[in-house]
Amino acid sequence: MTQPTTTSSTVSTLAPTTTIDVPVAPVAPTTTLAPPVVIPVPTTTVEVPAPRVAPVPEPEAPAPASAYYPNCKAAKAAGAAPLHRGDPGYSSNLDRDGDGIACEK
Repeated sequence: MTQPTTTSSTVSTLAPTTTIDVPVAPVAPTTTLAPPVVIPVPTTTVEVPAPRVAPVPEPEAPAPASAYYPNCKAAKAAGAAPLHRGDPGYSSNLDRDGDGIACEK
């Protein structure tokens, strides 16, 4: 006797596969830095002389605008002599030689 054979077939459907490429963050290469090289620099001391500055003379006290000197002795005592023509206190009476400079001696 022969046995009947049963054949069954199963159909299965598979969903299509999707491939996703995940971006990979770039990895920075690691760099090992060497310690800085210190190069000694020879030091030289140079002495620079101070600049010469001419002394500033102290200004003479100007005669007041309405100066009057009765004689050369008074003009000299006030520190205004010699008086030049146009200076406050100049007077032709004080200018003996008439050269425009009074109380010059």
